[in-house]
Amino acid sequence: MQHCMLHCVRDTCDNRRGMTPAVLALIGTTIVVSSFISGTFGMAGGMVLLGVLLVYFDVATTMIVFSIIQFFANGWRVMLWWRFVRWPIFWWYMLGALFAAAALRAVAYVPDKALVYFLLGIMPFAVDLLPARARPNIEWRGVPFLTGVGTTIIQILAGVGGLFLDLFFQKSSLDRKTTIATKAPTQTFSHILRGAYFGSFGSVDGLGEPGMLWMLAGAVVLAVIGVSLTPYVIERMSDTGFRRWTRAIIIAISLVYLARAAWLWW
Repeated sequence: MQHCMLHCVRDTCDNRRGMTPAVLALIGTTIVVSSFISGTFGMAGGMVLLGVLLVYFDVATTMIVFSIIQFFANGWRVMLWWRFVRWPIFWWYMLGALFAAAALRAVAYVPDKALVYFLLGIMPFAVDLLPARARPNIEWRGVPFLTGVGTTIIQILAGVGGLFLDLFFQKSSLDRKTTIATKAPTQTFSHILRGAYFGSFGSVDGLGEPGMLWMLAGAVVLAVIGVSLTPYVIERMSDTGFRRWTRAIIIAISLVYLARAAWLWW
């Protein structure tokens, strides 16, 4: 275990030394684009950002950096759409999420990169296998709690759980604004739990260094900018167009990540 921890730290340091201006520009652009996608569709953007961060950091560091960026991005979404949030759904979701996080911490499992890419890629297709009539509704009693449990487990194992979370909104009567708004606080809380989970292992070094702190500060600003652009698009988009574009983006990203997982395993 100690050897594994030292290996993760060494890889993280090596990757930071490779942070050229071109790499920083790529990550910065990804943050803006992914925040815009998440802010517009309520998901999928995290898949983009996580996949890029995994190229340059080990899994534990990636999850913590990703959680910090997404916390501010989703937190800003909460501020933008506050009046549309269905708060009872969130409170029950939070209880389920806390229960799942506590159970997973007892297991103390950290996935490798190939598994994370595979889970990111296969998730949309696995969700499609579930018959539409069997998919639960987030508005049903008890479902928000179960959603919090399931989404948190997937958040920690695969890095993002937005696709699984959306499964519970597909049969609801909520419009696109209420859907995006209600997802925002649930995802914000999930990012806090994921960051705390991976940070609790104590195997990540360097996040407190001045250079990394400046990078995180810049990343947060870019994430807020990306989210701030979304209302202009959402106001002009129909509920049908919202679902159609969400589906297309998710499938495209998933195929890329399945190819990436295959490459790493090979």
